[in-house]
Amino acid sequence: MIDLYSWPTPNGHKVHIMLEEVGLPYRVHAVDIGAGEQFEPDFLAISPNNKIPAIVDQDGPGGQPYSLFESGAILLYLAEKTGKLLPQEPRSRYDVIQWLMFQMANVGPMLGQAHHFRHYAPEPIEYAINRYTNEASRLYGVIDRRLKDREYLAGGDYSIADIATFPWLRSWKRQGQNIEDYPNLKRWFEAIAARPAVQRGLQVLADRQRSGPMDEKEREVLFGATQYRRR
Repeated sequence: MIDLYSWPTPNGHKVHIMLEEVGLPYRVHAVDIGAGEQFEPDFLAISPNNKIPAIVDQDGPGGQPYSLFESGAILLYLAEKTGKLLPQEPRSRYDVIQWLMFQMANVGPMLGQAHHFRHYAPEPIEYAINRYTNEASRLYGVIDRRLKDREYLAGGDYSIADIATFPWLRSWKRQGQNIEDYPNLKRWFEAIAARPAVQRGLQVLADRQRSGPMDEKEREVLFGATQYRRR
């Protein structure tokens, strides 16, 4: 049994989708990041960087519980545990791993900054908005070119690289993008969105999704002094 500690964000959805795709049994524990639950000692013991998602595999290596944080590491762990969505053949395996790293190092951080400066910053900063919107455009272009003659990011087979990237592109409008400008990406996006396991994964904690603008308490918890307090 996997204990999943998460919230309905792009990084959370990566692991929700993965668990549905590989069919492992799991229990969901909501970690309300707007209320500051990510700073509670019990969660920090699992995820010392106070970020969701995190898991505890009750049947980990050696049959003992094992905790894991960082969404990319969790995807790799679950793929290796189940033998699914990560090839064994070296070239194919590293095709998947390099596109997973591309998501972790580029797509997540840069699109996250686009979200922040376009929607959450207390005042508009034109330089930052332009920088991260333009970087989002560049990354969309990289993905679109990659998919010109491939069905999925790592080649012909769906993999953890696709699972990692898809949730971040669901908010293309908020990132200042038009998905119609990227036809190969759009085809790929729609194919993944149609997968039953993806649809199930996106429903995990969907009832906890924020509706409406962020209030000042949430803003302070996520972006203010609470985030940076030494623990």
